[in-house]
Amino acid sequence: MKPSVRPENPRFGCGPTTKRPGWSLGRLEGALLGRSHRALPAKQRLQEVIERSRDLLGLPEGYRLGIVPGSNTGAFEIAIWSLLGARGVEVLAWESFGAGWAKDVRSLGLDGVLLREAPYGELPELDIVDTDHDVVFVWNGTTSGVRVPDGSWIPADRAGLTICDATSAVLGMEVPFDRLDVLTYSWQKVLGGEAAHGMIALGPRAVDRLESYRPERPLPKLFRLTKGSGLNEGIFAGSTINTPSMLCVEDALDGLRWAEAEGGSEALIRRTRENFEVIDAWVSRTEWVEFLARRPETRSPTSICLRIVEPTVTDRSVGEQAAFIREFVGLLDREGAAHDIASYRAAPPGLRLWGGATVESSDLEKLTPWLDWAFREVMRG
Repeated sequence: MKPSVRPENPRFGCGPTTKRPGWSLGRLEGALLGRSHRALPAKQRLQEVIERSRDLLGLPEGYRLGIVPGSNTGAFEIAIWSLLGARGVEVLAWESFGAGWAKDVRSLGLDGVLLREAPYGELPELDIVDTDHDVVFVWNGTTSGVRVPDGSWIPADRAGLTICDATSAVLGMEVPFDRLDVLTYSWQKVLGGEAAHGMIALGPRAVDRLESYRPERPLPKLFRLTKGSGLNEGIFAGSTINTPSMLCVEDALDGLRWAEAEGGSEALIRRTRENFEVIDAWVSRTEWVEFLARRPETRSPTSICLRIVEPTVTDRSVGEQAAFIREFVGLLDREGAAHDIASYRAAPPGLRLWGGATVESSDLEKLTPWLDWAFREVMRG
């Protein structure tokens, strides 16, 4: 039978993610609209985002954190354009974003770029990564649901830089920041913020690289982290490279205040873990679905990617499987039970649910009967 109870909030998409519980437009009253971002009050709010974010993340002493344009994509492009070329580079890729970074790194025309790949559902062999090279990777594969389980493979005395896209990882799982020389993320993941603004954190070794190495390629203005012979410290004190949206800034502050009231990063990680446990329990009792990530320790609790294992579906062509998923998620969307839960367009056909802290576990519990119902409906044709 069709379930009688729908999730209170059916927004389970992986980005932009759902707003925090209790959010409303009224929370943005007082945003400095129509003001210059260079004006003192606006700059103070930008700096407040940086300071609250640094405290919430718990970044190590000496790390700089700044707001940059272009969401996480912009932040990561800034990192690779500005830092790579001083030594060999290894890029790790096991899903579409890692593959995209590999393509972008190679487009820089660098010598000695090594790509270590793994198929969807797996990780490359981390123990053979040479950290005397610069290493470029995502911590959490948003489109595969496969994450790096820990930082034990990154030595403290590495010679190269570790440059990490951490956008769907930070505040949703443990991340050893001291093993990352550069990390980037956006407001639109675990904090449920608005798009188009990115965050970049630089450790002391990354700052040393910026101040001692100048790549031969010209850097677009939006990518420049240095000024003269040193770091442009203004970026890390609220002077953004280009004009930010003060409405988005106000929304980011609202999300940060909510996170602090919840209990900080530990509370957000706990909420995320509880959300994952709901789906994990459902998968364990459901015959037609499995995690895309094959090893339990690599399964992401934020971008939860699932594959259908019912033989009458898996025996079909990839195009037919994709059509099955479109019908499946379309039915849930029309019923108001779940929005935007199809797998990423470049990933194997399947489902993808956001389990970050702004999602309520009670909504995921209400969702699972709808998933079972929709599967039976589509199977019946």
